[in-house]
Amino acid sequence: MSEAELKFEREGIEGIVAVGTYLIDAMKRLGVAPDEVCIHSKGIHNCAVVVSSGIDLLSGETATETEHFASNGRRTNERLACETRIERPGEITIMTQETKTAAPKEPAKDKFQAEFEALPLDQKISKLFKMEAVTIGETINYVIESPMEVFSKIGDVMAGFGRKIEEEAKKATRPAEPENSETASKPKAKPPAAEPKAKKASKE
Repeated sequence: MSEAELKFEREGIEGIVAVGTYLIDAMKRLGVAPDEVCIHSKGIHNCAVVVSSGIDLLSGETATETEHFASNGRRTNERLACETRIERPGEITIMTQETKTAAPKEPAKDKFQAEFEALPLDQKISKLFKMEAVTIGETINYVIESPMEVFSKIGDVMAGFGRKIEEEAKKATRPAEPENSETASKPKAKPPAAEPKAKKASKE
């Protein structure tokens, strides 16, 4: 299947699409489609783009485009994405319309997903096998390393528990403090001395 490479200047996004694809479908696939959809029944189109290079790889102008640009004015090489189809392989560079609120730059993950979706089926399958192999390897490493982390945490808990027991034992062996200073300063009274026993009378 023949393919064309699309480059979107404003968004900095590139992707591969099949020949025969309409520009609007390619834009949706790569995540750069306009926020507002076209309403063909009312002649409303929000998908106008400027083809910076590769315009000869696209289909010819349609009657709908002629009518739209006659009413709304036209920039050089401006086309309606919903009316324009890619007819030949090659490189096409497109400048989309500037939105009222600048959209944040696509993160790497979304760009990867868009490129993946644009790949032919055989390349998709190949990439999936590679990613699955990497995921399995990381999972095995995690399972091997996880028990060490668990034992380390258990050891920390047991050490803390041992320290608490030691502190409680030290508190229990400390001498009790006197109730008040007055009681502690008074000397203890000596017990009364025992009276001497009477001597036995001597025998006469």
